[in-house]
Amino acid sequence: MSSDISSNFLGPVKDSSSIRLDLHTWPEVDDYLQHCKGIILPLGSTEQHGPTGAIGTDALTAEAVAMEVGRRTGVLVAPTQSFGMAEHHLGFPGTMSLKPATLLALLHDLVLSLASHGFERVFVINGHGGNIATAKAAFMEAYSTVLNRKLPVASRFQCKLVNWFMAASVFTYAKELYGEREGQHATPSEIALTLHLEASLQSKQQPLPEPAPVGPIHGPEDFRLRYPDGRMGSDPFLAKAEHGSEILDKASTALTEDLSNFLKQS
Repeated sequence: MSSDISSNFLGPVKDSSSIRLDLHTWPEVDDYLQHCKGIILPLGSTEQHGPTGAIGTDALTAEAVAMEVGRRTGVLVAPTQSFGMAEHHLGFPGTMSLKPATLLALLHDLVLSLASHGFERVFVINGHGGNIATAKAAFMEAYSTVLNRKLPVASRFQCKLVNWFMAASVFTYAKELYGEREGQHATPSEIALTLHLEASLQSKQQPLPEPAPVGPIHGPEDFRLRYPDGRMGSDPFLAKAEHGSEILDKASTALTEDLSNFLKQS
């Protein structure tokens, strides 16, 4: 490994199969590590997204952005972790949640596995706000474990969590399109991206009554009482597939730059 990680930046690829970790053999991954020490891990959730939004929204969007960033950079993309910390959504059928301790242990073990093979940069593209605190705690525990086990990458190993929906260009674009109707959950911006990714979801969109206003988040029973249909101040009927295409491009552009800088850090 050279001291300059940026010298091992791979560059764009045309075939998405060439960046999917799950389609590689172990000798191919071993060869990849001779040229690049970075990997992308999409992190989502399986939870309700209002009466018209797909339960897999957070995983679908995180994976789509991760794959596009991978195509633009040539960096490997790990299989999507589709379950997250969504305890507050358990009042709605279909939601499948991990407890914070479970998610922490899972992410700790995944990034530790990567560190043990020689990966030095784990770039987690997240699609669910409820994962943020737990993921960062998992990284801190992983750093301690890597040091305690004296892994060869210990002095260079770093993880970074990025939330595609919080990229400045995405946030600005969503506000331009939807204003205050963007809300905070089952937002038209994330629904728009799913409409772009999966045409069958377009038939589910319909006008909805005024959503419950944005407010605090507590347990599942309280959440269901405050937000009866699962939305928090949002109007997903404003979402259009063409908006989703632009959102995907803006998110991928921002995160490609972020990943490039991450790989260049000493």
